[in-house]
Amino acid sequence: MLLGLPAHLVPQTVGRALSRACHVIASVVLASAGLLLIVNQVVEPTYLLWPALAALLPMLGMLFVVERSRSTTAVVAYLAIGSACLYWYAVTLFAQIPSVQASDAFSLSLPKIALVMVGGSGLRSRGSLLWATAGFALGEVVTQLATWQTGASPRVDVAVAFAWLLVSGTVAASLLARGRVRRAQPSLHRAAFDQQKQAIRHDVEQQAAALLHDTVLNHLSSIAAGGPGRLSPAAAASMAADLEVLVGQEWLSDEAVAAGAGPDDGGDWSGTELGLAVERARQGGLEVGVTGDVRALVGLSPAVCRALGLAVGQCLTNVAVHSGVDRAEVVVYGDGTDLTVMVIDDGVGFDVGATGPDRLGLKNSVEARTARVGGSAQVWSSPGSGTSVMIRVPVGGAEAVQVADGTPLTGPSAGAPVVLDLPDAAEGPERTQAGGATS
Repeated sequence: MLLGLPAHLVPQTVGRALSRACHVIASVVLASAGLLLIVNQVVEPTYLLWPALAALLPMLGMLFVVERSRSTTAVVAYLAIGSACLYWYAVTLFAQIPSVQASDAFSLSLPKIALVMVGGSGLRSRGSLLWATAGFALGEVVTQLATWQTGASPRVDVAVAFAWLLVSGTVAASLLARGRVRRAQPSLHRAAFDQQKQAIRHDVEQQAAALLHDTVLNHLSSIAAGGPGRLSPAAAASMAADLEVLVGQEWLSDEAVAAGAGPDDGGDWSGTELGLAVERARQGGLEVGVTGDVRALVGLSPAVCRALGLAVGQCLTNVAVHSGVDRAEVVVYGDGTDLTVMVIDDGVGFDVGATGPDRLGLKNSVEARTARVGGSAQVWSSPGSGTSVMIRVPVGGAEAVQVADGTPLTGPSAGAPVVLDLPDAAEGPERTQAGGATS
């Protein structure tokens, strides 16, 4: 049970729990002693028991003070006042009740147990042992003093001794448990730290795989599709800019996300990553129609806007390479909570169930990228009937999500022409979940 708590919180938490349990027990036994006095007074009206009943009230009051303050002064005051009250209580019982003529009588054990239970008031276990032992010793000394004064029989009170052993055993077990916590807590911290490192490493690996797919693999596809000859200046500039991003590792920094990832102050959606993705696809020869509430992009955070644009850009790239058509539709819809973008083409389509889970374009460039900002992607396609992909991202609360993948929106690569995906010649055209074809 203690292993679920941080090591520095264990003493305070366990101490408070033990203190409250002991104080509840003390309250119950004092109330029971008072009830016994009332019953005896009703049965034998000739007894004069109200002084003993009055002696219990200060003990109850001091118990409340100890519960509220949990200080050494309050505990010492409780023991001192409780001992005096116990002496008066014992003298009254020995003098008034003929059947109570021994120091181990049940009615005398109850307030003595209440003195022992003050041992739970220490927030430190060793202090609890000290207070419990002091309460046990004071209770026995005071009772034996009352016994000697009234001529009653002195006896060892087994019930009170058992209560002291119970408190002492509980405190000792708490001490042993704390030792185990101190030994085990570093291992738990190391395990949690290793798990966190593994999660971060996995996330970075996914981002790197998506970036590699969107840059190097697409550039290789562009080179293969271009045939022999020199590269165009635009294609060469785009490749050089992407290589600088890969080597310089700017994609690992959140500054790349914050720089120009969202719409400008005028709310022009064409300045967003989605707008740039559409423009690149058009420069690459794909006819892209954009409809719907494009101004809803203004409400997106930079990180979400960037992830959405990169995912849609990958969809349009795959449409251009694998769909067999030169036109795609992008539909934007925002409801204030989520933003939905549909990428639709009337191309050759593909079998969604036959798409391998290891395809980078499907797994990392679209699904994982949108999932990292709290979004989702869904695809509908079948051979011969085209492909429709729905990408949904949150509008609010995106500040809690950190995304730093893809290439920067600023710099030489911002106006680069579209780069194409490398088709798998052995498997035929495979289309991505985010539009067109899987890559």
